[in-house]
Amino acid sequence: MKTRFLLLLALTLTAVLSAPCFAAADRFALVIGNAKYPDADAPLKEPVNDARDLADELKGNGFAVEVDENLTGEGMRGAFDRLYGNIKPGSVVLLFFSGFGIQSARQSYLIPVDAQIWTELDVRRDGFSLETVLDEINSRGASVKIALIDASRRNPFERRFRSISAGLAPVIAPNGSLVMYSAAPGSVISNDDSDHSLFVQELLKEMRVPDLTADETLSRARLGVVSASAHAQAPWISSLLAEDFSFDPSASGIRSTTAATALPPAPSAKPQAEATTQLADADSNSNISGVAQLTLADDPMIKTLTAKIAAAPDDASALYQRGQVYAKTRAYNLAIKDFSDTLQINPKHVDALNNRCWTRAVIGELQDALKDCNEALRLRPNFVDALDSRGLVNLKSGAVRKAIADFSAALKINPHLASSLYGRGLARQRNRAMSRGALDIANAKAMDPNVVEKFASYGIH
Repeated sequence: MKTRFLLLLALTLTAVLSAPCFAAADRFALVIGNAKYPDADAPLKEPVNDARDLADELKGNGFAVEVDENLTGEGMRGAFDRLYGNIKPGSVVLLFFSGFGIQSARQSYLIPVDAQIWTELDVRRDGFSLETVLDEINSRGASVKIALIDASRRNPFERRFRSISAGLAPVIAPNGSLVMYSAAPGSVISNDDSDHSLFVQELLKEMRVPDLTADETLSRARLGVVSASAHAQAPWISSLLAEDFSFDPSASGIRSTTAATALPPAPSAKPQAEATTQLADADSNSNISGVAQLTLADDPMIKTLTAKIAAAPDDASALYQRGQVYAKTRAYNLAIKDFSDTLQINPKHVDALNNRCWTRAVIGELQDALKDCNEALRLRPNFVDALDSRGLVNLKSGAVRKAIADFSAALKINPHLASSLYGRGLARQRNRAMSRGALDIANAKAMDPNVVEKFASYGIH
């Protein structure tokens, strides 16, 4: 009996010692490589190979990995649901997506292989919002959320309803997040004949360097891509990590001494100084703390766009893109200035009009906001984003019947617009249609669990 007990004990110890190390928290990764899009001229060469290589590396670093290839919309929804179901409080969660991505209404959408995209509205119907995915991961209690997105490719969809490819949009991620795009927001990378992307190869190389935090790993990978591409490709990083997480579980709690060399340099001293001065001049309506201002001044995207604007002050595209970054980070007055400068150059820039309308509505400049939205809709009738923005203006100003009309018009075009559905619900309740309003609000929450928090940030409760 004693011999049998000792044998069982030995087997138990062997199993424990050979189990993967999760470094104080379970690690889960969803790795997706979408290559076979029927609308593309040919399958993409990199996504599947990159997904397999990254999955192998993550498994070696203690991640429980699900790796999927060529997912349809139903397949991606199922993969996300499985990921959400695994998350426990304190978990580390990583998402890697390689394939096509499209920005719409200030958000980036990951596109499944069976997407039927012919209009702007189809992007939001068939795509998966990166912000929504990160918010859901956060709501499940994950302490570290990492998204590595290799989707800044010229795609076959946008040419149907846009004159240029718009790239990805800056993402507003929850605290504890680390997001990296393979290219700067608003820019795209031309496909080449390589079987592996430069982005993932640099990531893998830096993941294998010992004693680096995740921030350092991604910063070094960014510099590697910039150097190897002769500055043609500059990945974008947004970090809100609250702890020194490392991909290598054995390096948990270890701070590297190489951080100084890992940080990307500013394009030049002058643009950096201009960005810092702009932030210092922002008043209290910007809703950003001193710490947040410094973080924003160090943002690689802000630095890059500020450098472009310094070199070409009439670059309306760079001004508009920087305005988007400011708006999404709640530096509202800076956003308004950039949108206004964009409109000085091009008075018919409908997206700048809509974004300035929305931003002015958030900070309470309702009369000016209404003028912007009306002009946007005059230039582009039935522009769903402007209808949604004008609905917000009317809701905040107390014109609830007009708000209901605007939100209903937006929902007729895109029934899946959670912001319009929630806004209409609030407007209906303020118009004493309590049951209809409650139904709209419930349906909006089902579409976007964070919609209440978003409206609260707009000053609407």
